[in-house]
Order: sequence, then C-alpha cells, then structure tokens
Amino acid sequence: MDTEASSFETSEMLGSFLATTPLLKEAWRLCSTANAMGCGAFVVEQVGGVGYVAFSGVQELPVLGWDPNYGMLVSLDAAGHGLFAQLKYRLDSEEPVMVHSGVLQLFLRHQTRSFQDEIHNLLAETKSIVITGHSIGGSVAFLTALWLLSQLKSIFPLMSVFCIGFGSPFLGNESLSQAIIRERWGGSFCNIVLTHDIMPMLSLNQSLVLTPQWQALIRLWYTSMMSLNSMNFANLQLIEEDKAWLFSFTMADMERLAKVGEGLGGRLFWPLGNYLFCSDNGTICLDNAISVNKMMHLMLRTSSPSCVIEEHLKYGWYVERLTRQSLIKSFMEGGFSESSYEASLSMTLNSLGTSQQAFSALAKDCLTMARQMGRHPNLNAANLAIRLSKITPYRVEIEWYKACCDKSNEQRGYYDSFKQRGASKRESHVNMNRFKLAAFWDEVIRMLDRKELPHDLHKRSEWVSASQLYKLLVEPLDIAEYYRSGMHLRKGHYVSNGRERRYKIFDQWWTERVVTKKLGNRRMRFASSTQDTCFWARVEETKDWLDKIRRQSDPNNLAFLRDRLDEFEKYAMKLIDDKEVSADVVAKNSSFSLWLKEWRATKSHISPFNSIN
Repeated sequence: MDTEASSFETSEMLGSFLATTPLLKEAWRLCSTANAMGCGAFVVEQVGGVGYVAFSGVQELPVLGWDPNYGMLVSLDAAGHGLFAQLKYRLDSEEPVMVHSGVLQLFLRHQTRSFQDEIHNLLAETKSIVITGHSIGGSVAFLTALWLLSQLKSIFPLMSVFCIGFGSPFLGNESLSQAIIRERWGGSFCNIVLTHDIMPMLSLNQSLVLTPQWQALIRLWYTSMMSLNSMNFANLQLIEEDKAWLFSFTMADMERLAKVGEGLGGRLFWPLGNYLFCSDNGTICLDNAISVNKMMHLMLRTSSPSCVIEEHLKYGWYVERLTRQSLIKSFMEGGFSESSYEASLSMTLNSLGTSQQAFSALAKDCLTMARQMGRHPNLNAANLAIRLSKITPYRVEIEWYKACCDKSNEQRGYYDSFKQRGASKRESHVNMNRFKLAAFWDEVIRMLDRKELPHDLHKRSEWVSASQLYKLLVEPLDIAEYYRSGMHLRKGHYVSNGRERRYKIFDQWWTERVVTKKLGNRRMRFASSTQDTCFWARVEETKDWLDKIRRQSDPNNLAFLRDRLDEFEKYAMKLIDDKEVSADVVAKNSSFSLWLKEWRATKSHISPFNSIN
C-alpha cells in the first residue's frame, strides 16, 4: 500500500464502521432518554452483548474558583483516591495532565456506591461497554471511560471500552491528549460533531460560563432537551443578540486555538481521541489534535449565529442518515483517481457540504497536514531503528570488555576495572563507545521532547528492551567515570546529583512495562548485568559513610550511620541471594567485596552507644 495514503485511509475506516453498526443509534437513543430524565441523569442498559452507560446533556456546571495560570483547568490528581493514576506518566517538557474543573466535579458526583455497583453489575454480564453522552454529558462520559480504562482494566483485563460523545466540548489540556495516545487509548474515544455545531468548539472557560448569554443558553437547553424527539425548534427563544455573542466568543476561542502550531499550547483545552465530523453529505474522521483544531476553525467560518442552538439539537436526525450507502455515494460522486489517497480526499471534501473553492483548498491543506503529521513520527521511529542496529557493534564491544574483566586474574570485575583503568587503547575504545551510545539515546529523548516520535514509543517492547539493555550495561561505566574524575567531590554523590535524565526516563519505561511473572521462577546463576544500575553508586556512598563512622564521636550520628550501612548490607545481600547482580559484584577484589569485608570488621567494634577510636 502506498505509504502516502495508508494513514488517511485508516482514519476513514472508523467513520465507515460507526455508520454501519448499531452503536451510534443505540448510544443516541439512550442519550435522548437521559436528556429527557433531566439534569444530571444517567441511564445504564444492556443491549445484546453490549453494556451502555449514557449521561444527560443537561448538566449544571458548578461555579468554581480558578487559577489565573490555568483558568478552569485542574490537575487530575484533584480527583483523589488514585482514580487516574495510570495517566501520571508524562515528559518533563509537558504540563501536568489537567481537565475542566467543572466537568471533573460532575464526574465525581457520579462516583457513588450505587453508580459503581451498577457499573460492576454491567461488567459482570458483558465484556463490552459503551460510555456515551450528549453535550456536557459527553465530557462526563469521557472522564468515566478514562476511569474505567485506568482502574478496572486490571480487574477485567478482557473488557472493551468505547466512548462516544455527541457534540461534547473540550475536556482537558494537551497533556491529557498526549497521555491517552501514549496509553494507546486514542481509539477508544470518538466525538461526533456536526459541522456547524459550536458546542464542541467551546472551552467552557470562566469568561464564558459566568455570562448571562451562557446562563440563558443552559436554561434553554434544559427545556428544549426534554422534547428532543419532537425536533421542534420554533420555540427556542434565545434572542439573536445572544446567539451572535456566543458565536463571536466561540470564533475568538477557535482563533486562539488555531495558533497552537505557532507556539501557543500547554494550558489550552485540547481535542482528544477521534473526531467524526458529520454533514448532510457524509462524514470525515480525524485523529490528529492539531488538525481537529484547524478543521473546527474552518467549519466555524462557514457557520452563522443562527446555527448556535439548532445544530446542537439535531444529532438524532444526523445519526439516522449515517449509513454505509451515503458514504459510498459520496465516494462515487468524488470520482476515482490514480491515487487511492486522492480518491479518499475527494470523498472527504464532498462530505463537507460546501462548494466554496477557497474553503475546500484550506480543508484539503488541513487533511494533508493530518496525514503527514501522523506519518512522520512513525517514519522517524523506523529511521531510528536503523540507526540503533548500526550502533549495536559499540554495545557488543562493551559486552566483550565486560566478559574479559569478569574473567581477569585481577578479580576486580567490570566496574572497578574501568574505574581504575590506565591509558590502554582497549579502555579508551570502550570509553569512546560509551559516548557514542549516550549520544544516540540522548537524541531519542530529544526527539520525544519535540514530539517527533510516536507517543507510545515507551510501550513498544523493542524500544523498552533496547533502552534497558543499554542502561544495565553502560550506567555502571558512567558511575565509574563519575567517581574516577572526582565529580562527587564537586557535585555530590551520583544518585542525587549526577544521574543523567535518560536513565531516569528508561527507569519509567521499564517500570511501566507489562510483565507476567511465574511463581517460583528464581535465577539459578548470577545475572549478566546487575539489575540495579545504580548499585555501584550506592557502594560509593556507603564507602563514604564508612569513612565518616570511623571519625564519628556523637552517639546519635553514629547510630544513624550504622543503621544506614546495615540497611545497605541487607539490601545488597538480598540482591546477591536472588542472583540479581552480575558476577563482578562478588569478585574477590571488587569495591563491594572489599567494602563488605571492611564494614563487617568495623561494626563488630561498634555498639549503638559507643563510638570507635
């Protein structure tokens, strides 16, 4: 398949899938039921083998205080009880994962014992669950789906979660969107958006929710949603001035979001998951957040203030029209071309329902950008994989050096041999390889920071394994060089003051990997590399403590140092008993073996109440 076309065509598959399954119709039916039940209502129902939870679009947003730096955004940690603990991982360059404070409060109101019991009962009957909601209820549905994915996936590992929002406003910041992609949950979220509905384009910030226009709109929705099935819009009484104000407010908001690519970001509200744009002629599906922002901006430019209310209440009518036949018809009208991508693009532009040539050109640029932005990170990752294979010889040479050190008659081991090295060509070559490997992995981290690589790279087994293998092999050499050059005297000990950022990031990758351990699966021989890559740095610290304890006269300080040395001895001996260290740790003349011998001789003369002379 042509790589230029594959990315875009794959995103279109979601639109075709939803249009030809009962998911949308059932989800909207239950949303309508919840809307008719009134403010804050929800419906739980099982249809066939699928469980549905639908939240009413009539919600009373609480008026809360707001941070001048973040507006109405609040950290997900504010939910408490570790409800979203799995989303805490983020890059150092990113803001904390944040969501709209009012929507978070609405979600927490539903976290009652009875609601959770209904969810558990539903999951006991089915392994597929759809969380849905209209308007602000869709934003509550998104948070509920995140809760299910974060908390219940471990309890129900085979559970399938899919979330559908109908015209839902933005929920959180860019870090939330990135975190969902990194967890590979992006495909679990879809927001259905009518091309002229302004509600999904609203950030629901403080300057909007406290306005008379917004309060009037909420009151109007409350009454109009009670009779959505009648489709009678003649009685909607929001005056034209208020409609015009809301429209201009939304336009200004989208203008601000459209500048994200020019440097804005971080604290703004951000799209998450997939967006399925619907018009009279068909659908468009996008999953790139920047492209979604730009497409919404383009849609808004073809709308008018008169659409402020009407479009937001017409989702039921559009759901009925979303059929496979309409998609095929749009495709055929677009005509075939030599490129399958161009054919798909033609179908998409027809689906926009506009004949404006200038607008179509802008939309085409937006969709082309989405395709390119989705493709480049994977191409970069593929190129990095080639570069990784080319630097493998550097790692192999270091492994050979380690094997030679472990077999040496000097019995100093890998770490101490490198730390006490002379000016031999062999050690110089190993040191140069250490720099080359560090340069490669630092470039990987920089590309992640610049978002030039796939967001889920840290979950791809080949990269997790490669980074861990590098860390196990090379970090002991970095520690040896740190203490050999006396950096600990200028900066302090390695673990707290000298450890490179890449190793901390690789620790996170390794910790978050999915591992299935067999009971009773113990090592029968020492590991090829010590599993605690900071082990030798801890040895260096304990050597310092041992020097201090000999000079110590204060009984309290003496007891403190003795406890710390005892604690490390127990830790080290457990690693050795579990064979979690390399053979160089227990080599006769290694730093650890000499330290242990010296420490045991010293502590036999120390009591908690006496110092030594």
